[in-house]
Amino acid sequence: MSDVELVLRSTRVITPEGTRAASVTVSAGKITAVLGYDAEVPSGARLEDLGDDVLLPGLVDTHVHVNDPGRTEWEGFWTATRAAAAGGITTLVDMPLNSLPPTTTVDHLRTKQDVAADKAHIDVGFWGGALPDNVKDLRPLHEAGVFGFKAFLSPSGVDEFPHLDQDRLAQSLAEIASFGGLLIVHAEDPHHLEAAPQQGGPKYADFLASRPRDAEDTAIAQLIAQARRLHARVHVLHLSSSDALPLIAEAKRDGVRITVETCPHYLTLTAEEVPDGASEFKCCPPIRESANQDLLWQALADGTIDCVVTDHSPSTADLKTDDFATAWGGISGLQLSLAAVWTEARRRGHGLEDVVRWMSARTAQLVGLDQKGAIEAGRDADFAVLAPDETFTVDPAALQHRNRVTAYAGKTLYGVVKSTWLRGERIVAEGEFTDPKGRLLTRAH
Repeated sequence: MSDVELVLRSTRVITPEGTRAASVTVSAGKITAVLGYDAEVPSGARLEDLGDDVLLPGLVDTHVHVNDPGRTEWEGFWTATRAAAAGGITTLVDMPLNSLPPTTTVDHLRTKQDVAADKAHIDVGFWGGALPDNVKDLRPLHEAGVFGFKAFLSPSGVDEFPHLDQDRLAQSLAEIASFGGLLIVHAEDPHHLEAAPQQGGPKYADFLASRPRDAEDTAIAQLIAQARRLHARVHVLHLSSSDALPLIAEAKRDGVRITVETCPHYLTLTAEEVPDGASEFKCCPPIRESANQDLLWQALADGTIDCVVTDHSPSTADLKTDDFATAWGGISGLQLSLAAVWTEARRRGHGLEDVVRWMSARTAQLVGLDQKGAIEAGRDADFAVLAPDETFTVDPAALQHRNRVTAYAGKTLYGVVKSTWLRGERIVAEGEFTDPKGRLLTRAH
């Protein structure tokens, strides 16, 4: 124990075995032991006594649009990673689109890594993209360390990232399966979207009707069929339709290699509360009704849905017009995701251990980051310190996002992040940040 540099002590430490009073020892950025609360502090080690604040593993957010380079006025690695750190997130995986260039070749990946290298306040990994014309690039991207490949089954909203039809999906998925990769999918069927009424204008009900549940349900059914046929590993992004849950549950029972995420906004916001013209609530697929939300929570509890991620997808404020048809579709949630989910989880009788499982352990597992996602010996010493019973009211001016547009403005949330730690170093506390200390991550080979 003579090499221990730091001891974090709390009456409530969330470990894989449960929550207990403990002292966590750290050396060279790694957790070396989880000891009894009263364990002697080794000579030369610094003690951080957290009192009754909860020590939990840093969150791992595997669905973030940083938009850097190319659309850096929308976000950027500096601002995105500061916002994440302020919210208790210590690792994010960046989506391949909304940046220019998109991460669809190894050269484009290198461009993005070069931009991120000295701006990351937390650890950052990267998804690749699967486009109709880049099947040849998938294996090289995999070998370069991307964590998997993002595909759209309907138009993405940006011209440089076209969607896959069913034939192209089959080609990409067969290639990805050949080297044991992961395909992550925006699952909405374009034919159902084209057939839906497209009213435009400020009424949220009209926008909701334009993105019907059956668009999600059909696309997910098609994805399951392809994954079953190819024995491929697939992941459904940002599930919002509860109608797809029986299909997913059946596929899992049948051994189809499928995982599923949902997002804080689907779990905490409802269609009934969205004011007309309030496009800060616009995302695709959309926020649905409260009865739908109840079923998503049930699916999280029973494991049909595996994890919760932000799908942080910001834009400049001018793109959030009061016309739901033309406004940019995306919700900024990095800094507020833990508090938003915890607020609703506690109301529904879930504990912080559940939130950690959904937002840290399972997201780390999804992308194979074995060194993240838990407080146990051998893992990175990444932590969030949370006061779970303290509340705050969301003030957009207090957010670290580059564009402080938020669907949570004015909401009172439980869970104040007191500090965030990356590999044993406190990177933010009481709103004060260190210089960037994040590393660029690649998939373990």
